[in-house]
Amino acid sequence: MLVFAKIKSIQENIKSLEKGTSIGFVPTMGALHKGHLSLIERAKKENDIVVVSIFVNPTQFDKKEDLINYPKTIDQDLTLLKKINCDIVFTPTADEIYSNNIKPQLFNFDGLEHQMEGRFREGHFDGVGTIVKYLFEIISPHKAYFGEKDFQQLQIIRKMVRKNHISIKIIGCPIYREEDGLAMSSRNSRLSKEHRKAAPFIYKTLKQVKNQFGTKNVLEITKWVENEFKKQPLLKLEYFEIANEETLQPIKNKDFKQNYRAFIAIFADKIRLIDNISL
Repeated sequence: MLVFAKIKSIQENIKSLEKGTSIGFVPTMGALHKGHLSLIERAKKENDIVVVSIFVNPTQFDKKEDLINYPKTIDQDLTLLKKINCDIVFTPTADEIYSNNIKPQLFNFDGLEHQMEGRFREGHFDGVGTIVKYLFEIISPHKAYFGEKDFQQLQIIRKMVRKNHISIKIIGCPIYREEDGLAMSSRNSRLSKEHRKAAPFIYKTLKQVKNQFGTKNVLEITKWVENEFKKQPLLKLEYFEIANEETLQPIKNKDFKQNYRAFIAIFADKIRLIDNISL
């Protein structure tokens, strides 16, 4: 496994690969878990070489304390990647990426950025778009892999690739869950024992939403979810929304020719957890 911290070094290595070598790319912010590893395993099956980046991107954090508190476990991450035979790891610093000018580019994602997460995390998706575009330009992969837990982010990256005519195939991979249903996230390690015990209620609720979607209207389901979380003293509902998968626009009435998804964001004390389910 090769590890590079400099843009020039990784680009030289990638240029030296045999012509026709297919490159799969998995961008991460580290604190790797089985969900990340499942993306890498899929990339390994579908490409000749897999590149994983580990970079905690400062421009996508709307709160400085979240950036400071984000778990950084580089040695553990590299050990995990070596065990699953990752080919190349890119571990740049913020200065290497942003050249002492840590500011996001401004993007137009045709309104996708104003829904759900965008309403609560100002500028977040400009930061996401900036770093993903930089990494695509540095690595030039053929395919890039993202988890569906961050479904809005996945749709925004697809939009960015289309609008900028970037020839990379974006592949969404199913949410990887703990045995009790909690969506795997680097933030889970920061939950207290009490909050960790309570958190599987999020997915339990989403599964019930899926069951109700065929018989109840959106307003009824939304009110039911809000009431369910009022009974949970350890979990505070930030938002629940049923939206069109393509446009991410919230819906009032169902059209069964369209694909819908339920999205949720929860605070477990100060730890923010998100999840979603296809309806």
